[in-house]
Amino acid sequence: MLALLLKGLIIGFAIAAPVGPIGILCIQRSLHDGFRVGLMTGVGAALADGTYGLIAGFGLTAVSSMLITQQFWIRVIGGLFLLYLGVKLLLTPPERPKTGSLDSSPWHACATTYFLTIANPMTILSFVAIFAGLGLGSTSIAYTDAIFLVAGVTLGSAFWWLLLSGGVAYILHKRINQSFMRIINRISGGIILAFGLYALKVLI
Repeated sequence: MLALLLKGLIIGFAIAAPVGPIGILCIQRSLHDGFRVGLMTGVGAALADGTYGLIAGFGLTAVSSMLITQQFWIRVIGGLFLLYLGVKLLLTPPERPKTGSLDSSPWHACATTYFLTIANPMTILSFVAIFAGLGLGSTSIAYTDAIFLVAGVTLGSAFWWLLLSGGVAYILHKRINQSFMRIINRISGGIILAFGLYALKVLI
């Protein structure tokens, strides 16, 4: 069981580590809003990875087939949401949002990144391939094995986001002035906008 948990940790960390739109968003929020919001941005992605790991690990073929079949519309919605976030960041003033506002809410940060990560149904193919290589994901799977593996995936992904948000927030957050934060917002917004445009272009 511990070996499966360790394998899950490695898989979750490896899947989360490549920097994409979620990574850029986590960095920007950690700099702009601090550690809690940055961490919860990553937690949303980790929960989405765990959700896809759960589907792949328990062999829920009907659900995975539906996600893959409907991936066009799911990715359209995800791409449009990336465009929205990109434009919003381009226009975001460098001032910190007021406490209690939606933009400063850790739960809002978690929900948006959960949706963005789920909006990439091709992620499930990665989990299916990995789990198949480990002899999991079939109808004869031992549920306890799947639970430990999926728990490891979620924790491994969350550990990466903890490192990223913590490092950015505690090392750089207080050292950045408003002028530099404005530049970071525009760079982050431009990159996320480019990811959104690319996602929609691929679907055309």
